[in-house]
Amino acid sequence: MPPETRHRRTASDEATRAMTDVDLAARLVVDAGSLARRLRDDGLDVHHKTSVSDVVTEADRAAERQITALLAAHRPEDGILGEEGTLVPGRHERRWVVDPVDGTYNFVSGSDYWCSAVAVTGPDDYLLGAVHRPVTGDTFVGGSEVPTRRNGVPVTRLTPGDLAAGSLATYLHPPFFADPALADPFHRVSRGAATIRMLGSGSVDLAAVACGVHSVWCQHSCPEWDWLPGRALVEGAGGLCATVEVNGYDWFVAGRPGAVEDAVTLLKG
Repeated sequence: MPPETRHRRTASDEATRAMTDVDLAARLVVDAGSLARRLRDDGLDVHHKTSVSDVVTEADRAAERQITALLAAHRPEDGILGEEGTLVPGRHERRWVVDPVDGTYNFVSGSDYWCSAVAVTGPDDYLLGAVHRPVTGDTFVGGSEVPTRRNGVPVTRLTPGDLAAGSLATYLHPPFFADPALADPFHRVSRGAATIRMLGSGSVDLAAVACGVHSVWCQHSCPEWDWLPGRALVEGAGGLCATVEVNGYDWFVAGRPGAVEDAVTLLKG
């Protein structure tokens, strides 16, 4: 290898290592989402996990492997937790949470309402999230130290509002409507909003909340990969986030100041 080539590659490697979390998070979700979309276009084998609507594809796994490989190269000391089974212990408190395809049922059904999402947590409540929607081309990044941006442009800061004056983005698997411990608080909070939207991708919903489309999002029993990327975006847009226990289940709530408090009150009954 010529010396000048070695020099160029070394300089490139140093520039990569110096990549900010914002730039890296955006790259991770864009690359993963683009890969998943290409694989979908080529045809997918779909496997069921816990129900007919809880599915996984090779695109999910391939996108998670790609994210994991990029993090190994650019943040080798950070931990990783992935929805599809990746678990890498970190050498310190920083950890990346990965959802390679959020809204997989939508993804396999041909809908555009899905995304790739990541979050990174660290000391002193550090939180950064990124969400990319490959079909629309929208990329959202924001968190505790970075005002939320959509395609590089800061979103309008969220202002206070009432739940009754806006929409509620939420989801409840149909079988759970038979369980009063979940159905009752769900019905209470749903009736408190002007309208509800159940679209099937929590991270896309939360990106919309951060942009002011919905007043509030809430869902029960969320794993970290369904909560942290979107929570970061909402907090980076000036919104509030809360977790409340009702009937033994944790409900996760995010949105406009005022509307979040309304939702929490209704959930508690």
